Amino acid sequence: MQDDDNISNFKADKQNIVKNKELNIFEALVPVVILMGLLAYNIFFVEDQEWLGAYTNQLILLMGGFVAMIGGFMNKVPLMVMVKEVWENLKSVFVPIMILFLVGALAGTWLVSGVIPAMVYYGLQVLSPEIFLPASVVIAALISIATGSSWTTSATVGIALVGIGTALGIHPGMIAGAVISGAYFGDKMSPLSDTTNLAPAMAGTDLFTHIRYMTLTTVPTIIITLIAFSVISFSIDTSGETDISGLLNSTDTTFNISPWLFLVPLAVIALILLKTKPLIALGCGVVLAGIFAVIFQPEILISLADSKFEAIFNSIITDTSITTDNEKLNDLFSAGGMNGMLWTIYLILCAMVFGGIMDAIGALSRITQALLSVAATVFGLFASTVISCLGLNAIASDQYLALVIPGKMFKKAYEDKGLAPENLSRTLEDSGTVTSVLIPWNTCGAYQSGVLGVGVGEYFLYAIFNWLSPFTTLLFAAFRIKIKQLTTK
Repeated sequence: MQDDDNISNFKADKQNIVKNKELNIFEALVPVVILMGLLAYNIFFVEDQEWLGAYTNQLILLMGGFVAMIGGFMNKVPLMVMVKEVWENLKSVFVPIMILFLVGALAGTWLVSGVIPAMVYYGLQVLSPEIFLPASVVIAALISIATGSSWTTSATVGIALVGIGTALGIHPGMIAGAVISGAYFGDKMSPLSDTTNLAPAMAGTDLFTHIRYMTLTTVPTIIITLIAFSVISFSIDTSGETDISGLLNSTDTTFNISPWLFLVPLAVIALILLKTKPLIALGCGVVLAGIFAVIFQPEILISLADSKFEAIFNSIITDTSITTDNEKLNDLFSAGGMNGMLWTIYLILCAMVFGGIMDAIGALSRITQALLSVAATVFGLFASTVISCLGLNAIASDQYLALVIPGKMFKKAYEDKGLAPENLSRTLEDSGTVTSVLIPWNTCGAYQSGVLGVGVGEYFLYAIFNWLSPFTTLLFAAFRIKIKQLTTK
């Protein structure tokens, strides 16, 4: 994530971690067990996953928060303490929510202006099915390194790659997994990323020492990821040349396709590279797309509403669908606007309520301390850090807390075992940063699935870099590969 973005909108490294001596480990785990049980029931045993309505997952998170609140009352935690912590959590996601609304508006205006169709049109001619998935990893990685933001990468080239790949007949989950793998590799390795700055700050090392040390685990992981996607690309069945020709003709017939349309995404990327705030950069992308829609797609706008302005406004706010003579493209050329982001936004808000209450009652601190107490060996210390990061991504639903809390809790333990601080900072990134996108109710998982239009369950298996990273760091720890010591023993 990009440090200029202020995506978290609060100083995560300054955040107080609430401790509660009254709370025991079993009480701390009760809300977690109930939450996970209800979510598992919803995923595995409910066919449409809407047994509590359209917002089942959101309600389950609120139920978990209510159980945690009861535990807080039983352990003498005042209501106002819990309310304050929830409010702090909600404030922290204000900017991400604004970004999500703008991404929805961006998708709608980029559709009616012809930007997305142009990306699909030219992309179909350049990216062949045989190299599409590994190429998507590389493209997403380069953009993410340059911008320092996996979120921005998904909102720009990610959307385009999903569209192109879908038109080629590749499963959207595979494409999203490739995009996310590349985007999070770039996010980890970019000095512009806020998580890449936050992790060494928590561990007590400097930024470039941290990045150099991360390459030891990150580079082998991304190489394995590229090999895996290359194998997958050559083994999947995709549309033939005739089908692609039909897609090109339908796109060209429906829209006025021009290379000039690429000025819109290039302008957004340029603004981000110039360290413009993402709200401004994405807002400019929406305005530019509206202008280009009037210039390049006047017939499309008139077909969608009584006036061009009304058509552009509708594309920003609500659902927009453009019908072509090819059924494959009809689903592709549709967007939900800001309205399409509401489910994701509600999920984030409910996750912040649950995470805030869990922090306020001292449950997050208690769970992390329990993990620390069993870390007797060096490998046990690394494993406890990984488990802590994974657990906090699921419990606190926030990527930053998954770095901050273990970073603060485990720092002294690494020093006591004579381990250099970059061991901790690397482990935080290998297990905290990259796995956040694998949790559906985590802010990162909710964002990526909302932006790319692909559920976490669909891309989980194919986000190879993300789930492989914790295993790589544990493998290095188990065999003592490049484990730097503070002093020679």
